[in-house]
Amino acid sequence: MAAPAPPVPAEDGLSPDQLYLEADTVTRDSESGRTVAKGNVQARYQGRTLTADEVIFEPADRLIRAKGSVRILNPDRTAQFADEIVLDQSLSVGAAKGFAVRSEGEIKFAAASAVRRSETLNELNRAIYTPCEICAKEGRETKPTWSIQADQIVQDREQQIVGYRNAVIRVRGVPVMWLPVFWHPDPQAERRSGFLQPALKTSSRRGLSYEQPYLLVFNPSADLTVSPQINSKVSPFLNAHYRQRYRSGAVDVRGGFTYDRDFDGEGDAFGDPTLRSYILASGAFALTPEWKWGFSAERTSDDLLFEKYDIGGAYEARGPFVPDDRRLISQIYATRQTAKSWFSAGAFTIQGLRPEDDDRTFPQVGPFVEGRFEPIENLAGGRLRVRASGVALTRDAAPGAPGGTPGLDSRRVTLEGDWRRTDTLRSGLRTSLFSNVRMDGYSLGDLDGVAGRSSTQGRALASVGAEVSLPLFRRTTNALVILEPAAQAVAAAGATGIVVGRDASGSPVYLNEDSVTVVFDDTNLFRLNRFPGYDLTEDGLRLDLAGRAMILWDDGRRANFVLGRSFRSGDTEVFSTTSGLAGKASDWIVAVEAEPMRGVSLFARTRLDAEGLAVRRAEAGANLQLKRGSGYFRYLKEEAASGSGRRENADLGGEVFLNENWGVTFYGNRDIAASAWVIRDIGVVFRDGCTRLDVIYRQEDIQVGQLGSSTSVNIRLTLATLGGPLGTR
Repeated sequence: MAAPAPPVPAEDGLSPDQLYLEADTVTRDSESGRTVAKGNVQARYQGRTLTADEVIFEPADRLIRAKGSVRILNPDRTAQFADEIVLDQSLSVGAAKGFAVRSEGEIKFAAASAVRRSETLNELNRAIYTPCEICAKEGRETKPTWSIQADQIVQDREQQIVGYRNAVIRVRGVPVMWLPVFWHPDPQAERRSGFLQPALKTSSRRGLSYEQPYLLVFNPSADLTVSPQINSKVSPFLNAHYRQRYRSGAVDVRGGFTYDRDFDGEGDAFGDPTLRSYILASGAFALTPEWKWGFSAERTSDDLLFEKYDIGGAYEARGPFVPDDRRLISQIYATRQTAKSWFSAGAFTIQGLRPEDDDRTFPQVGPFVEGRFEPIENLAGGRLRVRASGVALTRDAAPGAPGGTPGLDSRRVTLEGDWRRTDTLRSGLRTSLFSNVRMDGYSLGDLDGVAGRSSTQGRALASVGAEVSLPLFRRTTNALVILEPAAQAVAAAGATGIVVGRDASGSPVYLNEDSVTVVFDDTNLFRLNRFPGYDLTEDGLRLDLAGRAMILWDDGRRANFVLGRSFRSGDTEVFSTTSGLAGKASDWIVAVEAEPMRGVSLFARTRLDAEGLAVRRAEAGANLQLKRGSGYFRYLKEEAASGSGRRENADLGGEVFLNENWGVTFYGNRDIAASAWVIRDIGVVFRDGCTRLDVIYRQEDIQVGQLGSSTSVNIRLTLATLGGPLGTR
């Protein structure tokens, strides 16, 4: 029989049954075994360290008594303090006077007396709890921002709960609320069922609104949050949020409902009562390291439900297919990725929530298949990439046509081969040769709004080109300067459009499902096909020119500049007149990025008219992260696709602190084209190490459907260790 393994020493070098004792003087009674240690006493046992002015070991009672500046450091990094304490021999169970405990995260308990029933159960009498700082910078005591005082506090780590009897909640020492019984999750617990912090808001739409979430933790991987919202002007609304993690993935399901009449921006009801609800669900799973699949399900019975009941996060991306603002998408997808290949297959449908949307005119997309593969590592010194894709779109109704007119159905299959070789010469000249061959096949149904009318069309496209650039470097005293002229020449043929009908003048109308919007800027100046999809493509001869400049300072500052333009051998009708690419010479592209100082970044992109240099499109922004606050600014101006109008808006927000504790927050979104504010926020903030309080006033000026302008006041209170914020924007 093998001998038992020797005990493994702890970090302090002691075996589990060994005790270390150090003191100025140690005396021991040989008859009773009573040991008294005095002066700078330190004892270590089973990972715990006890320090005190005097420690008495009573072997008959198996007790340890410590007096004077008692401190116990536990293996879980908590620290306990007392004027006098009695412990068992393991230093884990006992009673104390003048007791206090400090845990990770600055959690503090203090009590006139305390009883430690077990490793997981503490009882504190005439006690107080706070996570706030109780010592000023000068070392003197100060009143915590908030605290809970009670006749008795019970901390049960096994049940992960802290309970109070006759609790008084104090703010800056002033009592503001009394509760005969009160409890909250243990601040050291990861998750625990219980009430979360409520949301409080007043608005012209719902009146006074109070939402109280309750978290139900089923197991370490699943929970449910139920949040009833009580409103003074309209009926209650019930929200629920279920989350569960599996070994291979996770699901996230949000939903809610009410039974009520409709109401406008002032909360005035009209119509008959009906059930109104929504669901926002998603899931993502890994079948193997290469294969993944997922889904999303997004639907609502009321186009304005999210605005009426202030439900946030409705339009977040929940999968690879991302909808536009105020539109929901339901999808299913699967992907496979390796070092040399990519494959995806999916399908989706869209629900439009804008006033002008008609869901019958949105296509049902599926299947939608894409794949790429690099079969040969080195072909003539370059890499070969093969792509294939296919998609089917089905519509119930034609946009803008009389009711009952069938919508256009289309199916496309594409096979594409792309080759590129890049070389860098000893002189620094960088050259890239490329070629592309593509074949498209289309099957069209319900042409010209006639059910059963169909057509099959195909086309072959080919392009070749070359790109050259020459980075030039120069070192200054404190910076590196890089200048890089670049040019690209492309010859393409076969870009015939897919005809789906004729307009009133008899001219052909071309299919354009995936290339409606073209944004010409520095990101696609050198792209082979500047349309984002497959339906439209460009051909002919073209020359793309750009000049790039970069300055990198040694202290971390930097600046980039890009100037570019594209030239064609002839005019083209494939681009709209507002794209900047319709003429032989394109509009000018200018882009600037800079970080002039730590915490400040700026960017600007603009497209200037080829003739008069008028601004056709402009995008600019700034981000600030400074000691006293942070902020951002965004600006966008562009011509509408029809050329009859423009879109121009600005978005800004941030917070500025006037001193260590007090600050102001602001947010604004202005529709400059309509000379109207969409949203305006202004708020006051108080913060310290354990509390943040936001009081925010919001004005919404733009009418959405029957919801007119509205005002609201929102209170957001964040208390350290007691859950999330009280209220949301």
